Amino acid sequence: MDAASATTMKALNFLATSTTQRSTNFTSQTLPTKSNSHSLHLQSSNTRRSRAISLSRCSTKPDTDTDNQKDQNSTVEPNLNSKPLSPSPPTSIDQLSTPASSFPCSKGLVFDLGVESSWDGAGVGSPVVKRFLGDEEERWYMWYHGRSDSNPGSDSIGLAVSSNGVHWNRGKGAVQSSQDVGLVMSSCKDWWAFDTLSIRPSEVVVMSSSKVRASSAVYWLYYTGYSPEKAEISEVPIGLENPERSGEVFKSLPGLAISQDGRHWARIEGEHHSGALFDVGLEKEWDSSFIAGSHVVFHKRGDLRMYYHSFDLESGHYGIGIARSRDGMKWIKMGKIIGGGRNGGFDELGAMNPCVVRKRGGGEYLMAYEGVDGNGGRSIGLAISRDGLKEWTRCGDAVVLKRWEGFHLQD
Repeated sequence: MDAASATTMKALNFLATSTTQRSTNFTSQTLPTKSNSHSLHLQSSNTRRSRAISLSRCSTKPDTDTDNQKDQNSTVEPNLNSKPLSPSPPTSIDQLSTPASSFPCSKGLVFDLGVESSWDGAGVGSPVVKRFLGDEEERWYMWYHGRSDSNPGSDSIGLAVSSNGVHWNRGKGAVQSSQDVGLVMSSCKDWWAFDTLSIRPSEVVVMSSSKVRASSAVYWLYYTGYSPEKAEISEVPIGLENPERSGEVFKSLPGLAISQDGRHWARIEGEHHSGALFDVGLEKEWDSSFIAGSHVVFHKRGDLRMYYHSFDLESGHYGIGIARSRDGMKWIKMGKIIGGGRNGGFDELGAMNPCVVRKRGGGEYLMAYEGVDGNGGRSIGLAISRDGLKEWTRCGDAVVLKRWEGFHLQD
């Protein structure tokens, strides 16, 4: 199961300290509608990555800027004057509205497989849910991974929307306009890329940046990309697989894509030669096998944190680590923060899939994570930290959410 959160999103304002004039009248993005002649459609998400792209509303192509040195001192700060986004409802001709009666809500299931022959008809998972509050309505967005019967070995990313977080509108195929729902991003087609096999969403943040020349804030999608390359493990432990339910241990790395409407995405090339944001650790380091499940949290101006998991081959446990960034693109790993739990505990074999939130008013950090017991079973536990860095304390040995057998293989 994935530990996912539904949070009210406010736009964050990225401000460059060196080259970009500070703006005091930043306005949150309003998603374009079909009647807007200046709506932006980015290039296909399978195109070559850009280190810096232009999202000006008068252009439909990303503008590559290879001079990235001038923005190295870019920092982030919250825009307290920004209003919550107010997305438009979808009007896709391929849209599927799921009736309330089709979901056994009393059992907790609100999102099933797509219909036969749809892009997500064979599997769904990794939901990233965001709640937007407008003046007259609320709207929920869910980015999630899905796979089809025609390509069962590869996951893609899609978008579904809801007015209440329970009943969702979804699409059978790829989105065509800025109001559609459905498939929004597929594996990369460049042979050298880190995400040619499969992709799964990890987190979505709304920010503006000096590195992205846009008239308003854009969506930043942090995702896990998988390649056909197997992780460098001499002897694979029983039950270890990446991604989950794949039966294999493929190498995976964190990636970034940006969008102005949450539907049309442009990949951003990271520091690693494959386009990933950063690489696995060196031999003998705890994260030398793969990196997955990256969850990004804004701490303060110039300080973003990424929490991710890997499998420590030395200890035989899953672990959660942290990386930090000033601009959301260049990251420095800080090490492992949570490893295996006590013998016989629900997280004896470690922790994975972190989801971190900060208490209101700049307080403590709370992490929900998947604990792996001695038999490979998964449950959700909690940990708390004063500063969100390396000093994390488990909230006792109690499980806050465990698998319900009534779901069989669905939960």
